[in-house]
Amino acid sequence: MGARQVGKTWLMREFGRLFYKNVAYVSFYNNSAMKNLFESDYDINRLISYLSIEVGFAIEKENTLIIFDEIQNASKAFESLKYFCEEAGDYHIMAAGSHLGVALHQGVSYPVGKVDLLNLYPLSFREYLCAVNEKALSDALLSKDFSLIDGFVEKYIYHLKNYYYVGGMPEVVKNFALHGDYNEVRQIQKNILVQYKGDFGKHAGANELSRINMVWDSIPMQLAKENRKFFFGKMKKGARSSEFEVAIQWLLDSGFVHKVSRVNEPHVPLSAYKDFSAYKLFVLDVGLLCAMSELDAKSIIEGNSLFVEFKGALTEQYVLQELVASTPYTAYYYGSEKATFEQDFLIQKENKVVPIEVKAETNVRSQSLKAFYEKYKPELSVRFSLLPYKQQDWMVNIPLYAVCLL
Repeated sequence: MGARQVGKTWLMREFGRLFYKNVAYVSFYNNSAMKNLFESDYDINRLISYLSIEVGFAIEKENTLIIFDEIQNASKAFESLKYFCEEAGDYHIMAAGSHLGVALHQGVSYPVGKVDLLNLYPLSFREYLCAVNEKALSDALLSKDFSLIDGFVEKYIYHLKNYYYVGGMPEVVKNFALHGDYNEVRQIQKNILVQYKGDFGKHAGANELSRINMVWDSIPMQLAKENRKFFFGKMKKGARSSEFEVAIQWLLDSGFVHKVSRVNEPHVPLSAYKDFSAYKLFVLDVGLLCAMSELDAKSIIEGNSLFVEFKGALTEQYVLQELVASTPYTAYYYGSEKATFEQDFLIQKENKVVPIEVKAETNVRSQSLKAFYEKYKPELSVRFSLLPYKQQDWMVNIPLYAVCLL
């Protein structure tokens, strides 16, 4: 599962190329013949015979990787995975769908216990370092040896600022690694955003399309506020959350946005204290957020007064993306209607609640993390900033380029 353009098809084909004799690739996008193949029954021998004709060679057990792409367009093909698992486990199948989450919510039967589910996201910062020929910097992060990592602070910060602009969409990263041209990067990002808008129109119901566009277009503005809670009144005067619930769920199911819910009490389990009416929305990729906000590369890499107001939002977007892609934790944030402070993120680490504060620079003066600590006395408090790693009595500072080490 994963949003369009995050590299699902390439990854499946490359996996097949590396580890199988043959790859039988079938896409259900605009392919009514293959979709209809699964409508009558799940006779495995019949299916394999027809699939072999489609790909032009005999599909061999264990030696051929069968790929079903855009499988959300063929609900019966998705259901067939159960029968392949139970009756023909020696046929190896990998499937992907850009809007699979939407299809599941529309009543497609999920083959519970018969498939392994993997989520694919844009490249993380560590993966980005590998892609731009800085594998040694990436490996140094994995070592967790800050005596080594601290020797390359300037290089990490340089690449981090580039990553804020470029993001982790594979096509964008590949182009930047080859050409280093910020203008080309922005054009590819704009093309992806146009394709996403096209996706909204093709896959969403007509009744929801305008609301999906309103939510999507408003996210940069929502994040630019000091209080990043999603306010419906910012989209349309008098708008209510109930009008946009389906639109937001559609964007979530399609992988286009991440939702960070507020908890009013920081206790374990955090999910039990979730406030369903209050949340922040982030997009799937920090580079796309830059493109949506029309931030130029010079503002981000050199820094200027115009960028100051938005850099906090951009940094929060980056940290959330890293938490999603590189750690096992679900992110929440702390606050309430009456609270005098908010906490950027909360995670549940084993049976402990860990508050996280995000600071965009080395200027880390802020009272919220300290206030949270004094009120709730958590065993661990974390601040992400551009300062080097430092363990203090009550708090640990982790550099922004090392969020993956959380």
